[in-house]
Amino acid sequence: MARAFAKISFTPNVQAVQTEMGSRAAYRSAELGEAETVALGAFEQAFIAERDSFYQATVNQTGWPYVQHRGGPVGFLKVLDDRTIGYADFSGNRQYISVGNLRGDDRVSLLLMDYPGRQRLKIWGRARMVEARSEPALLAKLELSDFRAPVERGIVIRVEAFDWNCPKYITPRYSQREVEALLVQAHQQQQVAVARQAPAVLGNGALPLTISGIHQLTPRIRAYELRHADGEPLPAYQAGAHLRVPIALPDGSVTSHTYSLTDAPGDQDCYRIAVLRVENGEGGSPALHDGWQIGTRINVDAPDNYFPLHNDERPALLIAGGIGITPIKAMAETLAAQGTAFQLHYTGRAPQDMAFVKDLQRQFSDRCRIYFSQAQNPTRLDVPGLLGNATADTVIYVCGPTRLIESVRQAARQLGIADDRVQFESFT
Repeated sequence: MARAFAKISFTPNVQAVQTEMGSRAAYRSAELGEAETVALGAFEQAFIAERDSFYQATVNQTGWPYVQHRGGPVGFLKVLDDRTIGYADFSGNRQYISVGNLRGDDRVSLLLMDYPGRQRLKIWGRARMVEARSEPALLAKLELSDFRAPVERGIVIRVEAFDWNCPKYITPRYSQREVEALLVQAHQQQQVAVARQAPAVLGNGALPLTISGIHQLTPRIRAYELRHADGEPLPAYQAGAHLRVPIALPDGSVTSHTYSLTDAPGDQDCYRIAVLRVENGEGGSPALHDGWQIGTRINVDAPDNYFPLHNDERPALLIAGGIGITPIKAMAETLAAQGTAFQLHYTGRAPQDMAFVKDLQRQFSDRCRIYFSQAQNPTRLDVPGLLGNATADTVIYVCGPTRLIESVRQAARQLGIADDRVQFESFT
């Protein structure tokens, strides 16, 4: 939790209530330490750019708060730099309450919602108005070339603090565009299911499983929940473990592929895997996406582990690329539960392509860094810098594309890091 947020929000009255309700000790640490430089990270910037609305609060001359909904096309709230955001103020009902309030008090509070993803970002800042006659170039940056609503002015906000909320009590809601996309996807899946008659039970392993849940994490990644077909406890596993599963191919043959278990061990009721659909790959992921349905039965062997996590108190450096986040996520959750120090660095093309990115940012905000190579403002993973700053006893884990793994191994060799401190698993 950012110190700037606590400084603004935890007033004496708030602190008194926290003390009365027993939460003061938990939040006290947020007020301590050195003052940080408030800057929107790549994750926050991408989240802001994806929004098509937000709520803005101002305060009037008599002290009353006023909350206004602001809406527009996706991306109308723009990130100008890592401490500045802004938007074009479209003509509305001409009450000018927010504009009038800002003339007397420049403080604003914004609430940005992602209802399908059950995420919310709170932003505090100081706002100023941008007029065409005095700052035409800046106002032009805020305008949208393909949106015809008349623009009366611009609003530029200097960010003073921000904070993420937990997903509790956020009801998922979907726009018309999102519902239409889901309906098309469901129709396609139904057609495939009708056209293909897979075997009643796939595989010949000793462990019978049933697909009990399917979640679309990104347009190309699905998470699957697997439970014992007879309701029995599942065999235990350790972080880094994988499951080899059978897949029915379109020609009627059955192949198999391994997928990492994505959750920290401990839940003996459910295994969870995440599968990236690769159209021209050799693993059969399109057939798995098209063929696996709720209730599909498979017989597998117990989980195996070629990428185990160390079991002592040494700190860990976790590096994941793309779908390679799957075992790394389980490791991060395990290390956090054990109280072991770690840092997680997760790189991918863009937020919408990356599984678990929002959950990881929420769970490990102070230990997780996200990189987007193809975002509006790309951020790159500095492998030599990461390894060079690691302590001499840090164990390094990397999972992802071969190029990422080779860059980590090469940097480790150049820095004189012993091979046994660099553990890797390749995902192609």
